[in-house]
Amino acid sequence: MTIAELKDFLDTKAEQYEHPRFLETDPIQIPHGFQSKEDIEISAFLTATIAWGNRKSIINNSKKMMELMDNAPYDFIVNHTEDDLMRFEYFVHRTFNGLDLGFFVQSLRNIYQFHGGLENVFAQPTDDYGLQSAISRFKELFFELPHPQRTTKHVSDPLKGSAAKRINMFLRWMVRPAKAQVDFGLWKSIQPSQLSCPLDVHSGNVARKLKLLKRKQNDAKALQELDKKLRRLDPIDPVKYDFALFGLGVFEKF
Repeated sequence: MTIAELKDFLDTKAEQYEHPRFLETDPIQIPHGFQSKEDIEISAFLTATIAWGNRKSIINNSKKMMELMDNAPYDFIVNHTEDDLMRFEYFVHRTFNGLDLGFFVQSLRNIYQFHGGLENVFAQPTDDYGLQSAISRFKELFFELPHPQRTTKHVSDPLKGSAAKRINMFLRWMVRPAKAQVDFGLWKSIQPSQLSCPLDVHSGNVARKLKLLKRKQNDAKALQELDKKLRRLDPIDPVKYDFALFGLGVFEKF
């Protein structure tokens, strides 16, 4: 397959799978249940945080998180009391539990009260080809409050070798245009060209079969390799190909 043929193939698949009909099986449906910018980005961040494992379980537990915050995540974040955090005691999604969720709520309040909100934190100037150093800075700021050590594993750091799949997915949701009614296009201070593909088992395996990726591990080096290839195919919106790679892997067993 030539580069031109590969681009045509992936463009077609990206358009096929970036469609609202897939929302009912995708965790992105959770933030689509909200209207305000803050509710959308907070629900998206928390949903992306637990987005590993069975997708039905991810969706169900994300709904539980929203219910525990009275389906008003921003209001709960900024106005909660210490007693309110007790309601998270029995929440669990795989290794993410109520202790972790309680700290996330406290840290998000700190971000909105003293750092201008989630968009402002991620939109700080970056010196790399994308947003990976911004993600690393975000993790440092996220844990500036006293925190349980166990909770740090739930925010990835690309500068320590992680592909940071869940945060890159969250950033895709927030930044890419909403023209297909899937992503939100809420954050105008970051360009789609800066985004990185949410690299996971499915997208990684398909990328290797299409010779977009040689590295065997799904880590930060693999992400950088894949990003370079996708930027050549579309320098303006390289992460649209996440839909193609994921769709081919999950729905077509490519």
